[in-house]
Amino acid sequence: MGVKAEEALEIASIDELVEYLGANHAAYIQVAGEDETYYLTDCNEHYWRIQYTDQLNEKGHYVDASELVPTAAEFMLLPFNGHGGIADVFDDATFYASIKE
Repeated sequence: MGVKAEEALEIASIDELVEYLGANHAAYIQVAGEDETYYLTDCNEHYWRIQYTDQLNEKGHYVDASELVPTAAEFMLLPFNGHGGIADVFDDATFYASIKE
């Protein structure tokens, strides 16, 4: 779990997002019109999930907002918090790097 960068990433397509996540393993997403920020991350490089950033578990880690899925393609379609998937909100989303401290 990293810290959200202040400057937005310049990601122009779903393919670029998949490539970015494959190389960096995590990013933050904000959907226009919402206060919530979500964390997009892999789980031991084998599964993908979306997490709430305003909810922490007993270990101080973000709480899952989605189920785990094994592929990036499934991840882009994975429903979360009333959304159909990242692909559905992509045009209204802003992505931020996850900076490891």
